[in-house]
Amino acid sequence: MSDPTRTHPAQDDVWGAAQRALDLAAERLQLDPGMHRVLREPKRELTVHFPVRMDDGSVEVFTGYRVHHNINRGPSTGGIRYTEDLTLDLVRANAMLNTWKAALAQIPYGGAMGGVVVNPRRLSETERKALTRRYATEIALLIGPDRDIPSPDVNTGSQTMAWIMDTFSMHRGHTIQAVVTGKPEAIGGTRGRREATSRGALRCIAAAARSRGVELTGARVVLQGFGRVGTVLAEMLDTAGARIVAIADDKRAVHDPAGLDVPAAVDWMHRHDAIEGLPDAPPVERSDLFALDCDILVTAGVQYQLGKAAAKRVRAAVVAEAGNSPITPEADAVLRERDVLVVPDILCTAGGLVLAYFEWVQDMQAFFWTDEEIAAQLDRIMDDAMDQVMSTSRAATVDLRGAAMMVAVGRVAEATTFRGLYP
Repeated sequence: MSDPTRTHPAQDDVWGAAQRALDLAAERLQLDPGMHRVLREPKRELTVHFPVRMDDGSVEVFTGYRVHHNINRGPSTGGIRYTEDLTLDLVRANAMLNTWKAALAQIPYGGAMGGVVVNPRRLSETERKALTRRYATEIALLIGPDRDIPSPDVNTGSQTMAWIMDTFSMHRGHTIQAVVTGKPEAIGGTRGRREATSRGALRCIAAAARSRGVELTGARVVLQGFGRVGTVLAEMLDTAGARIVAIADDKRAVHDPAGLDVPAAVDWMHRHDAIEGLPDAPPVERSDLFALDCDILVTAGVQYQLGKAAAKRVRAAVVAEAGNSPITPEADAVLRERDVLVVPDILCTAGGLVLAYFEWVQDMQAFFWTDEEIAAQLDRIMDDAMDQVMSTSRAATVDLRGAAMMVAVGRVAEATTFRGLYP
């Protein structure tokens, strides 16, 4: 069993960094100090410690979290993560991040986040199911279609969401599909889920690249992070005519200036769960990945992969955050000073949240959309969000991250002002 009090250097200040990003936006917006204080803290936090009987008959106690950052624009939503390095501060930071994502996309949601401190690879299918159902029971007092709608995150997926939906529904005595998103289509899931985050990222990357005089056709792309989002995004970039010159997973990297065979790389990753050994793909030191010559650098991995030293070596014109907080604040400052255009995570990864909203809407009205309708609506929302952020960036003379935060924080503050303080 993991120790939830253990420190994790890469994530030690992730909550402080999220608050400081808000502080800067509040200063630029000249936000009322009282409003600033309200938005700086989560609305509610739940920590649970619960037992699970393992296959060998022993009992283990696990720690789980669920945090609601803000619900002034609607019910909260956010992922459920199963990792050994999960901390309350990390959950807080991602809940706040989801508040800003929803506001940017003008989706009527607030931000939430949760998960369990566990290495799921050490669990059998039976143990994982038992852990999920017990965790769902523990957080049931917070979740619901009109309260908080969990979604998949790291090491969770459609099966996890199905177990949570069933557990919640059994407690209520009838099926409640809209309590979670990211479900299998057979029980109320939506089309388009696999590619939603990647599709949204692609729209943002294309717009950012054009603003720097770079067209996707022929653009050289380095991709760090080759999981669910990274593999689909690689396929989309390849289809758009970009040349993927380097790929890295969480351990190894490969590089070919002439371009890698993306379909072969995706197939290899699916079969081997690693990029190492990909035929006709020369290995390169993962530490040198960010210094490779390219037009677009995509970071689709976990938190804080690109640090200050690496930022000084980046040669791309555009860096896209296709994962949550992959660039450290210090590295972000370096990239800004070097005039590298960074597409921030709260905008670049919002496609997944938008699709979660689509699923929730379809479940609530018991009417499902076509693939074409989903793609068209997702593209429209992401394009509108990117246009608003780029317009604010020009008007306020700030980078895209600063502009995105200004737009998002402004919208949440406006909703909070209209609702007022109770009593």
